[in-house]
Amino acid sequence: MLSKEEIEIVKSTVGVLEEKGVELTRHFYRRMFEGDPQVRAFFNPAHQQSGGQQEALAAAICAYAKGIDDLESLLPAVEVIAHKHVSLQIKPEHYPIVGKHLLGSIQEVLDLPADHPAVKAWASAYQLLADVLISREQELYEAQLEAGGWEGFKPLKVIRKEAESETITSFYLQSEEGDLPRFLPGQYLTVRLPVPEPGHGTRNYSLSGSPDASTYRISVKREASPNGAVPPGTVSNYLHDRVEVGDTIDVAPPCGEFVLKEPTGGPLVLLSGGVGITPLLSMLHASLAAHPDRPVYFVHAARNSRVQAFRDELESLRTAHPNLTVHLIFNQPDPEDLKNGLCHSAGLITEALLRTLLPDSEGDYYFCGPKPFMAAVLAILDNMAVPEERTHFEFFGPRQDLKRPEVLKPAAIT
Repeated sequence: MLSKEEIEIVKSTVGVLEEKGVELTRHFYRRMFEGDPQVRAFFNPAHQQSGGQQEALAAAICAYAKGIDDLESLLPAVEVIAHKHVSLQIKPEHYPIVGKHLLGSIQEVLDLPADHPAVKAWASAYQLLADVLISREQELYEAQLEAGGWEGFKPLKVIRKEAESETITSFYLQSEEGDLPRFLPGQYLTVRLPVPEPGHGTRNYSLSGSPDASTYRISVKREASPNGAVPPGTVSNYLHDRVEVGDTIDVAPPCGEFVLKEPTGGPLVLLSGGVGITPLLSMLHASLAAHPDRPVYFVHAARNSRVQAFRDELESLRTAHPNLTVHLIFNQPDPEDLKNGLCHSAGLITEALLRTLLPDSEGDYYFCGPKPFMAAVLAILDNMAVPEERTHFEFFGPRQDLKRPEVLKPAAIT
């Protein structure tokens, strides 16, 4: 544990971290990739080039400093990070590398000597966090093996490849060694491909099928370049263009803490935007199987029918389960979409829409999609007085980042 003096020193750095946090993390990544280039394979270069990774780490460091005297409040964030680390096969030997470059960056960006009290306090704080993460990650690695999983990456065979929309394609994976272990609805797989990046291209993709299926299904959006500065998604495009039925891809066991929990009362409400549909579709399959009489509301936002995935699957489930309500909303519908009834409404998810669809605000809410979509949904649910313990989502960053004034608007999807 940290001493009282160390805690006070770490908390005293919050102001400078808020001011220079992104500068610090940019310096940190440059320093680490130059000094220990072997760790570059763990990171998504698109997130590096967009600045998203640096901003997320800066926010996480600042949140840690603010909560250093109340570690219990940081446990949910620790759980998210631990699952991400396990999915990427990060091990105890990687922590000294990160610590070395983080402390070095603090010294260099803030112009502090190595024996400065703030540097020493942050060294202790980092080691404390590393010890907590290493312990939790070891538990997760052991749990994977106990559940019938495997250690590291192993090849799974692609037995089916199916286009779900113009941008999303599903890959059905099978083990040649027998049935795959059951996963929790909402979890993701980590795939590793020999793409032209440092090391291998490693990415997380949500499992979109039923947890009871004998195969795994991941459904991957082809990531185009959002602008000239950020390249298109290397791994997603490799999967779409070069991986075919009969090929094998290296896969790590299922991970992720964003999973469907036991009902707390009321209906299940699943709200998704774009490719955020994938973990919620798995949750839908699981809920209908485990609680066939529970009312479920599945609301999905997309631009139009060309990019909206799983139409036939959703319709089949709706037909088979009278307790399931499906509502598709397009914010840029094609003329034929409205004419042919391919969506139920046009526009964005709003509080008025949810109040029209739902009998009341009771129930358990799960949502996933792009950050503006999630920020808008969270604001809507807060305004509907849905208790925080009944709202579940996956987001890399502090919850308050989803409540910035500029994004409190109807739920948009890009």
